[in-house]
Amino acid sequence: MSNDRNPSRIERYSPAERLNHWITALTFLLLSCSGLALFHPALFWFTQFFGGPTWTRILHPYVGVVMFASFGALAFKFWHHNLLTRNDIVWLRRIADVVRNREDRLPEVDRYNAGQKMLFWTMIATIPALLLTGIVIWRPWFAPYFDIGVIRLALLLHAFCAFIMIAGIIVHVYAALWIKGTIGAMVRGSVSRAWARKHHPGWYRRVTGGG
Repeated sequence: MSNDRNPSRIERYSPAERLNHWITALTFLLLSCSGLALFHPALFWFTQFFGGPTWTRILHPYVGVVMFASFGALAFKFWHHNLLTRNDIVWLRRIADVVRNREDRLPEVDRYNAGQKMLFWTMIATIPALLLTGIVIWRPWFAPYFDIGVIRLALLLHAFCAFIMIAGIIVHVYAALWIKGTIGAMVRGSVSRAWARKHHPGWYRRVTGGG
């Protein structure tokens, strides 16, 4: 829909959706730093941001629960916008044109492109896995109830899923910086009509009634 105060702009995210996104982003950053500090000695210095190694170990799982809840709200809100279509398959096959910014050779993009959708479903798979494996290794509350072999397997899966998540978010941030106006949409909540027509023409037509 159009922004009532500025008809040249279109609302892309409501204030609640933006708040939800930034809570997820902040908790992900905290989890990445604290998790990497606990994972490798070379990054142990990250613990100083959390009050030392003991507090890092204590806070990490609680922040993980907050991120799971926050992302769960986002997933519930946006899952139907992230279903793959035939256009998405074509978009992925023409990834060379995507990298070269030749958007005239790409199929019509709706609210999200195939890359954004793939990240969404990657998070759908990895975040619950991180929560479940995190519960298994969560000392002192739950780890004592599991066999050491199960704990070791959970640690391995936890680290693997975290690596996938961090790699995916790095690409996500890079793409947001690459496509000017993307970060502004999550800060201001609106985008220009020209931006919407260029990058998400299918979504633009729907929200403007074909205008």
